[in-house]
Amino acid sequence: MNTHAGRKLSRPTGARMSLLRGLTVSLFRHEQLRTTVAKAKELSRYADGVLALAKTKTLENRRRVAAEINDKEVRKKIYDVLVPRYQTRSGGCTRLNRLGARAGDNAEIALVRLVQ
Repeated sequence: MNTHAGRKLSRPTGARMSLLRGLTVSLFRHEQLRTTVAKAKELSRYADGVLALAKTKTLENRRRVAAEINDKEVRKKIYDVLVPRYQTRSGGCTRLNRLGARAGDNAEIALVRLVQ
């Protein structure tokens, strides 16, 4: 994954990467996720990259996906369910729907879904 491009999300690199990995695991597990728009945009880029890696079935790519996704059940779901679903799709496996402002801090919220 390219860590040089994109938003910093007001976090140092390690915390930002940990956040994106956690959001990606949750997205792949539940196939949808509510978060702020900035996080959603970064999550979309990151998750599409992980799926693109998983589509090419080489040992190196399996290890790179395993380095990004630390949950065994989610990795199994990626290879058994998600990769066959998106094998013919060249990209854009996620969709972002804006939901409006959050009541507490007026942050704009979005729903990120895996495309069916």
